[in-house]
Amino acid sequence: MKVLLVGGGGREHALAVKVAASARVSALICAPGNAGTALLGENVPVAAEDINGLLALARERQVDLTIVGPEAPLCAGIVDRFEQAGLRIFGPTAAAARIEGDKAYAKDLMRAAGVPTASARIFHRFRDAREYTLTRDCALVVKAAGLAAGKGVIVCDEPAQAVLALERIMEDRIFGDAGDTVLVEERLEGPELSVLALVDGRTIYVLDSAQDHKPIGEGDTGPNTGGMGAYSPTAIAGDKVMNVIQGDVLVPMIDVLQRDGNPYRGVLYAGLMLTPAGPKVLEFNCRFGDPETQAILPRLQSDLIEAMEAVLDGRLDEIELRWDPRPAVCVVMAAGGYPGSYEKGKVITGLAEAGALPDVTVFHAGTKTVGDQIVTAGGRVLGVTALGETVRAARDRAYEAVDRIRFEDAYCRRDIALRAV
Repeated sequence: MKVLLVGGGGREHALAVKVAASARVSALICAPGNAGTALLGENVPVAAEDINGLLALARERQVDLTIVGPEAPLCAGIVDRFEQAGLRIFGPTAAAARIEGDKAYAKDLMRAAGVPTASARIFHRFRDAREYTLTRDCALVVKAAGLAAGKGVIVCDEPAQAVLALERIMEDRIFGDAGDTVLVEERLEGPELSVLALVDGRTIYVLDSAQDHKPIGEGDTGPNTGGMGAYSPTAIAGDKVMNVIQGDVLVPMIDVLQRDGNPYRGVLYAGLMLTPAGPKVLEFNCRFGDPETQAILPRLQSDLIEAMEAVLDGRLDEIELRWDPRPAVCVVMAAGGYPGSYEKGKVITGLAEAGALPDVTVFHAGTKTVGDQIVTAGGRVLGVTALGETVRAARDRAYEAVDRIRFEDAYCRRDIALRAV
């Protein structure tokens, strides 16, 4: 079959590796792709948000299956458009994807479903949000309700910081229209956990767990990013915890979406915090996580295409996924200055030497090919993933590979998966 993969980040490169490995796939087209996906298929310069262009491309190339990586086209209705055109596509409809595209809606939906989550108030005006925040006497989290590329969350130690965060989001518009509505939440305490599940509308198949590292700085300090690294599986996600998450989080959310007439098909991502009172949801995403995918998929031994087709055909209950028992650690190499302003076009060297290490895969994210060189083209540039017999071994190997790669002002956290060790 011919597969069209939408997106051009590290998650899409990880998906491309698994798609290209499927015996059922004869051709892989990536739009727009990156320097890594170009080694596995054909890159076509159509933006992930250009739904008309993607639809035309799928028709022209007679694509059998389209896989959508990023959240923006999903929230914009790419699945609805493709299905209306009679084309097969993996991902939720715009109505179902709203659980990521509108955090205020997702919070209301969690309340309706009885899903454990942080208490929060929703505001549309800065004045109202400010007045409420100044009545609080605890640590808070301020969230832009719309899509902000994983950066729309500001964790505050005290209400005064939260007021400044509200001003930056609602008045200074640092996240644009995503900050039209904000949530002011209680700040939860505990280890974070990422749980991804395949959903076919009625059946839920939970993938192996992962833990992401969102803040830019070591020790989880500094502003949030799209993710600076991840590892899978995580020891904090034992059978008891996962059973609670499936029963108290995933099932109720799928049920309430079904009752609302928005059946969910695709990947459902739950970002949780394991608090002393039990797991609580921080956010839902409507797609594979990034960089969690770069830590989870290298451990998947089953055919990803067969799993995706089972989702589309409503027979997810018939499959059984196989996993490499070894842990994987992914370290993100970012451009200096990220998540703020940064320069592009820096030449990257050492990729072949890093990739030659045993059980190492270098996933491209913000890269492109210029002539015979690969250069930086984004904030998160690479995701360097290694497998090992233990988390320590995987971590050591990942950093060994990182140290063989060079580009000007490269930055990475040196504490990814350190707590697991």
